Parts: sequence; structure tokens; C-alpha cells
Amino acid sequence: MTWHGPDGIQIDAITLDQRAVLKITQQINGRTYTLGYCRHPREVAVYVDLADLVEVIPFPQGHRLASRPS
Repeated sequence: MTWHGPDGIQIDAITLDQRAVLKITQQINGRTYTLGYCRHPREVAVYVDLADLVEVIPFPQGHRLASRPS
């Protein structure tokens, strides 16, 4: 799972040393910097307001959105 926040913040759910963690990165001027690894969402709140995060949901390849009736 991936979430995006303001100012280039990205949060990814990953496995590190056999533990589930949230990896916090920030993209600045085209470069990606690792800000930290968190085990709990309250730790993520140090970096970004949780209410500002949006989840990235990838569409299956070849999937098309239904068109709206006119």
C-alpha cells in the first residue's frame, strides 16, 4: 500500500527485517530522501498530518473506467 501527502511525502507499507513498517520518503527537487521508518501510524504523524494522506490504488492493467451517460 502507498499513500501520498503534501510536499512530496510518500508512505509505503513494507517489510523490513521480517516486520511490517511504514517507510516515509520525501521527494525534493527530483531526489527522494528517506525520512524514517515507523511501526505505528501515530509515528507517521510526526512527518505529516494523517488527514492529508491519500491512498494510491493501482488499476489492473487494461482496465478502463466506465464512461458516464450523457
